[in-house]
Amino acid sequence: MPYLVECLKSVEAQTIEPGRIEVIAVDDGSTDGTGEYLEEFAARAPMPVTVIRQENSGGPSGPRNVGLGKAGGRYVFFLDADDRLGPEALERMVAMADEHGTDVVLGRVEGINRTPPKSMWGKTLGRTDVFSSNIKFTLSAQKLFRRALLDRHGMRFDESLWTGEDALFTMEAYLRADGVSVLADYTCYYLVGREDGKHVTKTGGYTLRFDSARALMNLIAEMVPAGSRRDALMVRPFLVTLLPQFGPRYLKDSEEVRRDKFALAKPLTDAHWTPGVARRLKVHERLRLHLVATGRPDLLVDVVEFVRAKRQAAAVLERRRTRVYLVYPHFRSRAAGIPDSLYLAEDREARAFEGYREASANSFVRRALRKIRRTLRPGDFGTAAA
Repeated sequence: MPYLVECLKSVEAQTIEPGRIEVIAVDDGSTDGTGEYLEEFAARAPMPVTVIRQENSGGPSGPRNVGLGKAGGRYVFFLDADDRLGPEALERMVAMADEHGTDVVLGRVEGINRTPPKSMWGKTLGRTDVFSSNIKFTLSAQKLFRRALLDRHGMRFDESLWTGEDALFTMEAYLRADGVSVLADYTCYYLVGREDGKHVTKTGGYTLRFDSARALMNLIAEMVPAGSRRDALMVRPFLVTLLPQFGPRYLKDSEEVRRDKFALAKPLTDAHWTPGVARRLKVHERLRLHLVATGRPDLLVDVVEFVRAKRQAAAVLERRRTRVYLVYPHFRSRAAGIPDSLYLAEDREARAFEGYREASANSFVRRALRKIRRTLRPGDFGTAAA
């Protein structure tokens, strides 16, 4: 409360027929009148509503699992009490899943006083997967899931995790799904920022983030064989969950906390940090995680301070301008001994620098010219006498 009022209004406003909706509301030990309001809503709502009231569980996993255990529909959607749906959200998402036979549907998300992920909403996709799109960067639970998929694999939220439980659940669904749909041309979900700033994802100590990263990395490793596909997915927990622990907030940490963060990160980097993951990151991201993986807190502070200052690293162009090295702290320092490869920008980052020439494109042109020369007969370009 009071966000729940608007949330339930958005449920009543759905354009899909009320008889096709089943609402299961779990009051997880609230003390602000939520339970009573849910009972009132159930008495007047045009669709069937089941209200379950229980002692506070301490996190979202328990209530979601209770609701999932009661669900009887073909699809389930997890709606947080402080957010709301677009009027046509359920109708459009169900139609998308039915048309394309997909097991998960992502509806476009917009933020209200919050910033949601954006990279996956460029185009509506009837059928895709986690390897062919950017959906790995939206792992919140607010998706439409085919219930048969969840039941077939006994999928439930991990109640031992305080944060990141939805990432674990959604990534598993992506990997097990027979296709995923992305509905990018209609806002299905409004992610609402509370005025008091009290979101579960923003509470709790740093150790919880390491727990979340560990769980997601282990899931990916268990379900995807080692190689480029696993590396592509590992980018997500390294970039979104682990790296922020070694960002600007790290400069405010005590020496004891810094040592603890390195100790918590070590088993994760030992097991899952690979060259394939590293090359998919920007230089400053890769460099920081390399210093964490190699246990170099003495060098990390300089890099973090540089990043916090939002300074543009100078570029060194070499090999006929086909290589761009970004001069972050300790570049080519003998004392630091960091390999040049850590500072080498991949094409997508290097393109921002004037004069850069993509080696792959140049190689293609050279190969094409050689092929043409081989096919030409002597005299094809001979001169004619006047």
